[in-house]
Amino acid sequence: MWVTAEEEVALVARAARERVTVPNLLISAALSETSETPTQRKAAAAELMALHTLLARVSNNVNQIARHANAGDDFPQDARAVLAYVREVAMRIDRAVEGLM
Repeated sequence: MWVTAEEEVALVARAARERVTVPNLLISAALSETSETPTQRKAAAAELMALHTLLARVSNNVNQIARHANAGDDFPQDARAVLAYVREVAMRIDRAVEGLM
């Protein structure tokens, strides 16, 4: 299969993002039962942004609980790990949205 230099760069970049080889990427695309439309991509991005907003609200609530608990020393030891996980998930959502754009 022949591709232009620009197409090759795009294929290599996408394969790297998806952590597959270029041949694997091409085979997966060729055998895919569905093809994603720009409208579907925008809807997916919107859904991820809505999830990000929800996660931000949850994070805010967790921070409020932490402040309250810290005032009375009633906060569980693993609270920091939970907050770190919330931040990690938020960053994963951000990266996913960027990948869709």
